[in-house]
Amino acid sequence: MATLLSVNVGMPKDVSWEGRTVHTGAWKAPVQGPRMVRSLNVEGDGQGDLAGHGGDIRAVLVYQLESYQYWQKELGRDDLTFGMFGENFTVEGLPDVDVCIGDRYRIGDAEFEVTQPRVTCYRVGMRLGEPAMASLLVAHHRPGFYLRVISEGRVQAGDVIVLTRKGPEELSVADTDALLYLPDRDPAKLRKALSIPALSPGWQQSFRELAAAQQPGGAGEHTGTQQRATAPGWPGFRPMRIARIVPEAPGISSVYLDTTDGTPLPEARPGQYLSIRLTTGGSAPAVRTYSLSAMPAADTYRISVKHEPHGQVSGYIHASLRPGDLVDIASPRGTFVLEQGTSPVVLVSAGIGATPVLAMLHRLAAVRDPRPVWWVHIAHDRAHHAFADEAHALLSQLPEAHEHIYYSRGTPRPDEAHVTEGRPTALSLTDMGIPTDADAYLCGPVAFMDDFGGFLRDHGLRPERIHAEQFSALSAITPGIAPAAATRPHQPPGPTGTGPLITFARSGIAAPWSPAHASLLELAEACDIPTRWSCRTGVCHTCVTPLVAGDITYTTPPLELPEAGTVLVCCSRPTTTEVVLDL
Repeated sequence: MATLLSVNVGMPKDVSWEGRTVHTGAWKAPVQGPRMVRSLNVEGDGQGDLAGHGGDIRAVLVYQLESYQYWQKELGRDDLTFGMFGENFTVEGLPDVDVCIGDRYRIGDAEFEVTQPRVTCYRVGMRLGEPAMASLLVAHHRPGFYLRVISEGRVQAGDVIVLTRKGPEELSVADTDALLYLPDRDPAKLRKALSIPALSPGWQQSFRELAAAQQPGGAGEHTGTQQRATAPGWPGFRPMRIARIVPEAPGISSVYLDTTDGTPLPEARPGQYLSIRLTTGGSAPAVRTYSLSAMPAADTYRISVKHEPHGQVSGYIHASLRPGDLVDIASPRGTFVLEQGTSPVVLVSAGIGATPVLAMLHRLAAVRDPRPVWWVHIAHDRAHHAFADEAHALLSQLPEAHEHIYYSRGTPRPDEAHVTEGRPTALSLTDMGIPTDADAYLCGPVAFMDDFGGFLRDHGLRPERIHAEQFSALSAITPGIAPAAATRPHQPPGPTGTGPLITFARSGIAAPWSPAHASLLELAEACDIPTRWSCRTGVCHTCVTPLVAGDITYTTPPLELPEAGTVLVCCSRPTTTEVVLDL
């Protein structure tokens, strides 16, 4: 009979770590007596990073006495006390190899449902003083798991844990964890995982992408209709031909790109971008990223470019490119993408920020998606409102669409009831009727996204449902780490390398590989490229260095670089072909 041995809680606090400050709730300690468990957490407990932990799907973290005993022996430690693995419930029994996603348990007065394995986060390594801990939890099949609260109630140490319902498919926590993090995935288990309603939405999405990647033709998302088969992406850059250039508004033009050999193009996910490499007169090629602004055809992509003042590449595109010219293009990348689901969709943009959400609108209209859609766009005035007629026509193809346009400096025409003079406010969201269970996608200037994102949160949308994209280099993201002063990315110091070209797409830096760098991560740091931690994937399973995130997937070496979708780890070195990273 499984037993609850300890209830552990702790509120988030700032912790010094490797010269930085981390805001974390990983420091938990046992408490005596009954504790109320509500839908979001245990009484007296909190999480420092709600994007990776907490919420109703991950309200309670469970870890087992047997795993404590295992790690005491494996690590040679005799100081491991309950709560040190960040868990809320320390239990006897319920091993990860036996507990299944969707299992339900009664503990005390409350009932719970297993939703996913523990997210392998670097903070557990901080808490234990073991940098490799996040990867070891996966490699040794001892992650622990999260619970959703089905019925609120009081629990306390000593409560018996009773299985009330076995989950469908009987896919264990350990097997589920291995499906995401380890190579050699079993397609049958992927199908099982996708049929479990209790599995958290984030893990479901990851498994959908993995399952799609195993199909002939590569990955693609399905939103109600069968998509055309797609070719895999390509390594590095390939030449594409300018088919035509179409003005959209003052200073904004759409560039249509065709293949040079008629081969089919990968079908990008709506919201992704292309990297373009041009020689504009400088000593080195310049790289910039532009969102795809429409549904790609089999042999055509469309990007839309605003001529920025003093913009080296955007100025060259507007002034010098002509139909028939060849440009170097990297295959679609980016994680700001339209997700599957049944919840309402809110697409919000300002100015040229319309491009990625316009691609999402194209996808929704193409399949006549039944989800209610809100289209909110801010422009200076009618003359500077790019894609106005295109978006309006797409919205008319949807079963339920709501269009709200704001002109900051212009007066709407009498026949434009959907246009408002001014800017949206917090009250505007109520007037628009935006539901609180919607998934929102924002793109535009940082200040605009901060303001509108705040409006959405105050309106009642959960933070994990609000997705935002900004152009240019991404800021460094280590969840919970206080920001530091940014340094502009630059070429690496020292002699120029002679190896494959490594391109950091968002930062606009391209540098030949040099064996002076021990890894791709080290090269990025030498260029002051903002690297991104991934709380879901934690650390490299091989060298325990924080992983570079973006659209890179992580696994263990050996590997060949880089076919489309090829996995990379931070300790990998390029071999014979150039590499493009979403950094």
